[in-house]
This record gives sequence, structure tokens and C-alpha cells, in this order.
Amino acid sequence: MAHSTQAAEPQHVLTGEPGRHHEAELAHHFDSVEQQTEVTTLGMWVFLVTEILFFGGLFTAYMVYRSLNPHAFAQGSHHLDVLLGGINTAVLIMSSLTMALAVRAAQLEDRGTLRAMLFFTILLGFTFLGIKAVEYTDKFLHHLVPGPHFHFEGAVSRAVEIFYSLYFVMTGLHAAHMVIGAAMMILLFVQSGRHAFTGRFKSRVEIFGLYWHFVDIVWIFLFPLLYLLGRH
Repeated sequence: MAHSTQAAEPQHVLTGEPGRHHEAELAHHFDSVEQQTEVTTLGMWVFLVTEILFFGGLFTAYMVYRSLNPHAFAQGSHHLDVLLGGINTAVLIMSSLTMALAVRAAQLEDRGTLRAMLFFTILLGFTFLGIKAVEYTDKFLHHLVPGPHFHFEGAVSRAVEIFYSLYFVMTGLHAAHMVIGAAMMILLFVQSGRHAFTGRFKSRVEIFGLYWHFVDIVWIFLFPLLYLLGRH
């Protein structure tokens, strides 16, 4: 006798909105959506702790060399554009606000606000990178990039070159993290147009938001260390 029973739809698969892509809400190795969310959030926090250790090593190296060459580091910082650095600081603070509003919109399932806030976050991120590119170009034009073409008048030229070596390493790695963060935001923006507001998608917005806030906080420490210390 032919069996006409139809296999039941697994409970962990959500159909989403009409016309949207189906999304698996719960991975097979988790017992509940709540557990999955907690584990993925914990994973991001663990990753951010390793990033703190990474940047912490760079900050420590900077402070050690600065304590050995305070006058030279002060002279080197005088050639950084405080105005552009300050604008970039304001840009990142605004991007943290738009990212927080995007997370809130995802929680409220407000698709329009979510996409708008993600768009502004992406725009502010690329604004930061554009201003940083202008600063880097200026350093190339004035031969302040460490290497065979580095030129700085005075007896502290070697120590100033160390300052700019740390400047380019620290800000360059921060800019690389910004590029990764911008790619995450673009991915979220694309997904926000077609995904249902499942627990998994909301969790993704929150986790990417944590990363974005971390990158912003790193700059809050970089700006005074590189641009403001010794300006008097």
C-alpha cells in the first residue's frame, strides 16, 4: 500500500517571509537558538580579547619607545594633521551610533531603519578610510614614510623614523580592520534586504556590531597617543 504521508518540516527550519530565502535557524550541533546565540556571541568576545592582546602589544611598544625618545616622538607628532585626525575621530563616533541604531532596528524588526543605519555606517567607514588615505599621501609627499627615502631634519631623525614606523603599523592595521568591518556591513546590508528577522540574523547584526565598536574604540586610543601627546 502506497504511503501518502508527507515528511514533517523540521522545526529548526524557518520559511521566512514570502519570496525570501529560507534560512536554517538552528545548526544541528546546538540544542536551542538561545544556546547558539550565546555561543556565537561568546566566540566574538574571545576573538576580540585576542585582538586586544594584539593591539596591546603595539601600544606597549609605542609607550616604551616614546619613553626612550620623548622629544623625538613629540617632533614627529607635530607633522600629523590634528584636524584630520579629529574629524576621523568624530566620524567613527558617529558610525558607532549608527551601528548601535542598526542593532536596535534589527531587534525591533524595522527593516527600513536597519538598512538606512547600515548604509550610513558603511558611508562613515569609507569616509574614515578616505581621510586616512589623504594623510598617508601627505606623508609620502613629505618623505616621512620609513625606509630609504625617509627624510627628517635634525639630530633625532632616527628616533622620528621609529615614531613613523609605529604610526604606519598601528594606523595601517587599524585601517585593515576597518576594511574588514566595512565588508561585514556591506554583507549585512545585502542580507537585510532578503532575510527574515530570525534569531540567527539578529544575532549576526549584534556580533558584527561588536566588532565595529571594537575597531572604533581602538582609534579612540590611537588618536591621543599619536596626534595629541606632546603637542604643547
